[in-house]
Amino acid sequence: MGLFERWLTLWVFLCIVAGIALGQFFPAPFQALGRMEIARVNIPVGLLIWVMIIPMLLKIDFGAIGQVRQHVRGIGVTVAVNWLVKPFSMALLAWIFIRHVFAPYLPAEQLDSYIAGLILLAAAPCTAMVFVWSQLSEGDPYFTLSQVALNDTIMIFAFAPIVGLLLGLSAITVPWDTLFISVGLYIVIPVILAQAWRKALLARGEEALKRTLAHIQPFSVAALLVTLVLLFAFQGGQILKQPLVIAMLAVPIVIQVYFNSGLAYLLNRKFGVAHCVAAPSALIGASNFFELAVAAAISLFGFESGAALATVVGVLVEVPVMLSVVRIVNASRGWYERGESPAA
Repeated sequence: MGLFERWLTLWVFLCIVAGIALGQFFPAPFQALGRMEIARVNIPVGLLIWVMIIPMLLKIDFGAIGQVRQHVRGIGVTVAVNWLVKPFSMALLAWIFIRHVFAPYLPAEQLDSYIAGLILLAAAPCTAMVFVWSQLSEGDPYFTLSQVALNDTIMIFAFAPIVGLLLGLSAITVPWDTLFISVGLYIVIPVILAQAWRKALLARGEEALKRTLAHIQPFSVAALLVTLVLLFAFQGGQILKQPLVIAMLAVPIVIQVYFNSGLAYLLNRKFGVAHCVAAPSALIGASNFFELAVAAAISLFGFESGAALATVVGVLVEVPVMLSVVRIVNASRGWYERGESPAA
């Protein structure tokens, strides 16, 4: 794990401080940036998101989908948890905590927006950081690669319908035109560009791809941090009025991480899947593609929305919570392997 990934929570915290301070002392420039929109899509943030996402998608080999048949049970568990359990469990947790438990302590006009942000976060399975979690848990790299490639393929077609369904069930108005624009801008087009670029680089050899990834990774990191500063510049007033809002939004996110990772881990054990597959399966089933969630939240609901803030809280808790899941699956390996079937 690199320096940035290891200290992601610290960088996000510093962005919170910097963003709030800049937004309070220099509101005019940030308001001008917020007005730079086309079809409710903020142009500066759209460019930042592309710089953030494309290097991550460049790592994905969609040809690895052909390896899915080698890990049918593990793949099946992860797909089921990612797409049939995770978004719906998050919608339920959001309804419980945001609509009921914490409702008296949150601004009433933002409740729907907070729920929408949590749903967006859960509907986007993790892409880049999964490789880090898999390596730390000694996961099968071929399973991880094939699972990520399959998840990204499913996301192209399933993200918008699932988000639209859950927002509708939560009685939140779905801006379908903006939702489909977001999918096109932040999933379809970046995937096409990244894969075309990947193909061109591989034509020059594997080393060309590795060198390019090493060179562009700092730009991806910088784009994420600048985006977070912009978000908190707009959210600063609300956070200063209610500083505990971040802690309250973190509760359903943390619960769903442990619930979904535990469910995937136990299902893999029940089906006799090897630990080197079950570990990354559990981690893929729990983590989020927070870059996409942040982009979609801004496009759908705006910089100043509770949805944007909720997705950023997902960034804040990602590393410490996922590292704790890594420790759990590593520490329980002996117990897990005693339950594997002889045929596994």
